[in-house]
Amino acid sequence: MRLVFAGTPEVAVPALDALIASDRHDVVAVVTRPDAPAGRGRRLVASPVAERAEEAGIEVLKPARPRDEDFLARLREIAPDCCPVVAYGALLPKKALEIPAKGWVNLHFSLLPAWRGAAPVQHAVLAGDEVTGASTFLIEEGLDSGPVFGVLTEEVRPTDTSGDLLTRLALAGAGLLTATMDGIEDGTLKAVPQPSEGITLAPKIEVEDAKVDWTAPALRVDRVVRGCAPAPGAWTVFRGERLKLMSVGLVADRTDLAPGELAVTKKAVYVGTGSHAVELLWVQPQGKKPMRGADWARGVRIAAGERLDG
Repeated sequence: MRLVFAGTPEVAVPALDALIASDRHDVVAVVTRPDAPAGRGRRLVASPVAERAEEAGIEVLKPARPRDEDFLARLREIAPDCCPVVAYGALLPKKALEIPAKGWVNLHFSLLPAWRGAAPVQHAVLAGDEVTGASTFLIEEGLDSGPVFGVLTEEVRPTDTSGDLLTRLALAGAGLLTATMDGIEDGTLKAVPQPSEGITLAPKIEVEDAKVDWTAPALRVDRVVRGCAPAPGAWTVFRGERLKLMSVGLVADRTDLAPGELAVTKKAVYVGTGSHAVELLWVQPQGKKPMRGADWARGVRIAAGERLDG
C-alpha cells in the first residue's frame, strides 16, 4: 500500500522505521507537527519523526492544523491507500479521514477500550495496572473509539516508569502496526467494534496533577513518581522551592514518620506518607542537576522535624 505516516515524538520513530523497512508497503510521505522551540535558546527544532523522514528522503508535511485546505489538497494529490498514525498530536477532521481509501489506523498504547486519551501509559502506571498493551484501530471522529484490528499485551513491572513502559510498547507496537498494515492490504484483517464496557479515560497529566500528596499511602506515592517520569515529573515543595522527585524506594518497616516528615541517616533520606515511609533515591532541586537523595539531604542540612510540603 501507499502509506502516509502521521506521528511526532521519538516514541513514533520505531513504527516509522518498521514501515520504511517493510517490503510490502511504500511510505510516500509523513505528516508531523510543526517545528517547535526547544532548548535554552528556544530555537525551532523539527520533530523526531520529521528528522527521521528527512534522513530517509521522504516528503514531510507540517500543517499548522490538519484541516488546512492546502494540506488536505496535497494529501489528495498523494492519494495514500492508508495512513498509519502513532502519537501525531492533533485531531484529524472528517475531511482528512475521508481521503485514504482504507482510512487512518492508529497505534494506541493501551488495551482499548481502557485508557482512551492522550496519556494511556502514564495512567496505567498511576492506576497500578499489572498488564497493559497496545492496540491498532480505525480512527473515527470519537476519542479512540474506533474498531480494533489487533492488540498485544505487556507486563507492567514493579519498577517501571512511564518512560520505561512506553519504550517497550513503542518497539513491540511497531511490529503490531506493520502486521496490521499487512492484514489490511491482503484483506485478512477485519476491525472489531470495541466493547461498550470497561471504558476508562486517560487525559493529559498536567504539572499540578504530578504534585505528591504525602498523606496518600506509600504505594500511591511510588506510582505517582513512576507514572510521571520522565514527564511532567513528580514534585513536592521544600523550604518554599519545588523539588522534583525522580525515584523513590518503599520502606515497609518504617512507620514512625508523619506524612511529609523527613528523616536523614548517613546513607539515606526518608519521608513519611499515609502508610509507611519511602526513601528519596533521586531528586532534582530547582535549577540544579539530578542528584542522589542522600547527597541532597547532606547539602541542605535538614533539621529535625522538617517536612516536605505535599
